[in-house]
Amino acid sequence: MSEFRMPSLGADMEAGTLVEWVRKPGEAVKRGDIIAVVETQKGAIEIEVFEDGIIEEELLAVGATVPVGAPMARIRVEGEVVSAGVASPAPPPDAPPPQQASPPPSPVIAAAPSSVRVSPAARRLAKDLGVDLASVKGSGPGGTITRDDVSSAVPAPVREKGRYDFSAMRRAIAAAMARSKREIPHYYLSHTIEIGAAQEWLAAHNAARTPAERLLMGALFVKAVARAAREFPEFNGFYADNAFSASEAINVGVAIAIRGAGLAAPALHDTADLDVSALMARMRDLIARVRAGRFKSSEIADPTITVTSLGDRGVEAVWGVIYPPQVAIVGFGRITVRPWAIENGIVARPTVCITLAADHRATDGHQGALFLERIGELLADPSAL
Repeated sequence: MSEFRMPSLGADMEAGTLVEWVRKPGEAVKRGDIIAVVETQKGAIEIEVFEDGIIEEELLAVGATVPVGAPMARIRVEGEVVSAGVASPAPPPDAPPPQQASPPPSPVIAAAPSSVRVSPAARRLAKDLGVDLASVKGSGPGGTITRDDVSSAVPAPVREKGRYDFSAMRRAIAAAMARSKREIPHYYLSHTIEIGAAQEWLAAHNAARTPAERLLMGALFVKAVARAAREFPEFNGFYADNAFSASEAINVGVAIAIRGAGLAAPALHDTADLDVSALMARMRDLIARVRAGRFKSSEIADPTITVTSLGDRGVEAVWGVIYPPQVAIVGFGRITVRPWAIENGIVARPTVCITLAADHRATDGHQGALFLERIGELLADPSAL
């Protein structure tokens, strides 16, 4: 029997509030399945399990405060049986199996007037927001209406007012950034590149595609950073216990503004291995969920380097603050037409300013300059991304 514990969801998070059990005792789960929803200062985080098994017991009631590392549930892993409430190895095939105890009864889930199953957390939220449950389609097991289903059934401004304390989110962001500036010796570099080749490649790529299929320049930015991080692993990883550890995985965190207030930078997993079309699809999905305040715990827990861009807000350069325990954040500004020197003179060309904030404990300016230069080289040849 193993205990499932509340995962760490970032350096600035110490606890959350359990708002919903998505899976119930007796149900089988696989690694990556959503088991619960925890409300934090960043929004509603979908908590994923890390192993295959069967949920044996829920250790916390909805509404409980859950510190990072606290046990949330007991999971019977493959090969275990339960006898008299105690987990033991499964017997040999030719031995008679011991009597297996019945799993704890599942909590009663209230039904809407239409007899659709509704989780308690979803019912409370529907009451708070004035949502008619008969009009909501459930996406949970057996068609159960979940908290997210209720949230999706109301306009964004009402949903945000009902779900989040944005002042708390602002305080959490401020605390994390204050810690970063206090503890991390930042150094800063910038590099302006000509980006006409990338624009032309995008235009050709998107010419025969529908708006939903088209790539945005942001996908090229993220992919170029991921590819460069593979070549410069000293910028991709974590600084902890007075030492830097490079990460084998390249999980680029993408800074996303949340509607109403706040900011999050969840990870696009294995970013360097995705082709740009798959990366764009992942980004669209991630942005839509984050702006609705929904994250998966794995997306929050393991970004290895962050990309931020305020170009669509008219900003020509953005200087990021490193999110610990990461060691680097790359910024992209607005694409701006500038005079650009070429062999035969000066022409007007589209340019973008790339910035780097990096941790001097892990790298120095020489390495940072090479890293930025490589990002520029990759964007100059977008077909190779």
